[in-house]
Amino acid sequence: MKLAHRPEPRRARLHHVPQMTAILWAFARSTPWLPRVRARRTDLRLMAQFTWRGWVRIIPGRYGPTAFITREGERILALYVHPRTRRRGLGSVLLQDAKFHSPRLELWVVEANHPARAFYTAHGFVEVARAQGGGNDENLLDILMVWPPDPDPGQRSADA
Repeated sequence: MKLAHRPEPRRARLHHVPQMTAILWAFARSTPWLPRVRARRTDLRLMAQFTWRGWVRIIPGRYGPTAFITREGERILALYVHPRTRRRGLGSVLLQDAKFHSPRLELWVVEANHPARAFYTAHGFVEVARAQGGGNDENLLDILMVWPPDPDPGQRSADA
């Protein structure tokens, strides 16, 4: 179900931290392959730090944030949508907003997270590297994805 109007992302404020962290925890609870490696107070502290630094943008809803993206420069650290508002295009809106504000984006996605990998691929991200826990606290196999894809090196030399 798509939204009738395009919601506008806005900068998160410190009072949004508990709701954003609840969205993160809802994902963790519904993801059996994801081990819990941090205390909840650590998640709250990190979310507060990222929010204070201005790295977090939200899509506001009737009762608080419905989705958020955390980005440090060109690196996307997190993108989560509340379980009740998934499949409505909110993640796409946040990603489009990030693309508007940065000419290049990169992120690590856990290899086992097939829906996220498909989402980022559909939005033009390509795989550039794989690592054993290089981009996650859980030490799970992960994939570095970038947007826009680098031009084919052979194509560049042919054009020069």
